[in-house]
Amino acid sequence: MIKTRFTRDFEIDHPIVCGGMVGVGTAELIAAVANAGALGFLSALTQPTPALLDEEIRRTKSMTDRPFGVNLTILPTIKPVPYDEYRQVILDNGIRYVETAGANPSSHLPSLKRAGVKVIHKAVAVRHSLSAQRMGVDAISVDGFECAGHPGEDDVPGLVLIPAVAADVDLPIIASGGFATGSGLAAALALGAHAINMGTRFVATVESSVHENVKRQIVANTERDTNLVFRKFRNTARVAKNAISERIREIEQEPDSSFDDIAELASGARGRESVLAQGRMDDGMWWAGQSQALINEVLTCQQVVDNIINEAEELIRDRMPAMATRSARLTS
Repeated sequence: MIKTRFTRDFEIDHPIVCGGMVGVGTAELIAAVANAGALGFLSALTQPTPALLDEEIRRTKSMTDRPFGVNLTILPTIKPVPYDEYRQVILDNGIRYVETAGANPSSHLPSLKRAGVKVIHKAVAVRHSLSAQRMGVDAISVDGFECAGHPGEDDVPGLVLIPAVAADVDLPIIASGGFATGSGLAAALALGAHAINMGTRFVATVESSVHENVKRQIVANTERDTNLVFRKFRNTARVAKNAISERIREIEQEPDSSFDDIAELASGARGRESVLAQGRMDDGMWWAGQSQALINEVLTCQQVVDNIINEAEELIRDRMPAMATRSARLTS
C-alpha cells in the first residue's frame, strides 16, 4: 500500500482522487470511488438547488461509510448561484473535505475552516498555488495542460508544472491532467506530488452515470481526440473532439466572432443532456482529457484503483530498483 502525506492528512487508503465533475460527480460514482479507498468529490453544481445537493449527499452516505467530499466550483454566471446556501448544506451534513475551483475561494474559507473542513483548491500555475497557500487551503490540486476542463492560458504540461509547484509550495500536492495508470502515479510521486487526480478515467467506469456511448468513445479515442476551445476569450478549455467542438473552433477563428456566436453550441446544459444523458456524441460539447489514450476498457472503480496501485507498487518496489542496479553496473 502506498502511503503519502495526502493519504495521512485526508485519511484515505490510496493516493487517488476523483475531482468534482459537473454532470458526472453523482452519488453512484463517488460512493464507488470512496469504497475503493480513494477520495471522490460530489459536484455541488450538478444539483440545481442546495436542497437537491442535500439529498445527493444523503444518498452517497447511504452507499458508503468511507470519506468523500464536495466540489464547489466558483464561476461568474448570468444567473446568480446561491453559493452560501450550497456551502451551508455542506457544513450541515458534516462534510470534511471540500474541493474549490474556478474563482478565488477566500470568501468561503472562514466558514469552512471554523467547521474543521479541509480545503483542496485547484490551480493551473505556480503563482495560483502560492496564492491559495497564503489563503490557508490544506492541499493544492495542480492541473497540467493535459487535463480536461480549464488548463489556464500558460500551456504548461504536468511534467514541468508539478515539480515547479512542489519546489515552492509546502502543502500536499495532487497531480492532475493526463493520469490514468499506475506508471502515471509513480511518475507523479517522483515529481513531488502526493496523489493523483483522475477525471476522464473515472468517467469510463461501470458506476459512472453517463451514457454508455460516452464510455465507449473514451475507450476508442486517442491523445489527439481533444480540442482546445475558448482560447480567443482567454478561458481555454480542453474538450472531446466532435462536430460541436470543431464548429466552435471554426467560429472562434472568424475575426469578428464573439462568445455570443458560440454560446448555444457550448452550452453546458446541452452537453449534459444530449451527450452525457442521451449519448448523442456529436450533439453537444463534452469534457475529456488527453488521458483518453491510456484508457482501454470500462472497469469498475475498484478495478481501476486496484490496477493503478498494483502497477505503481510494482514499479516502485521492483522495476525501478532493478533499473538503478543495472545503471550502476553500466557506469562502474
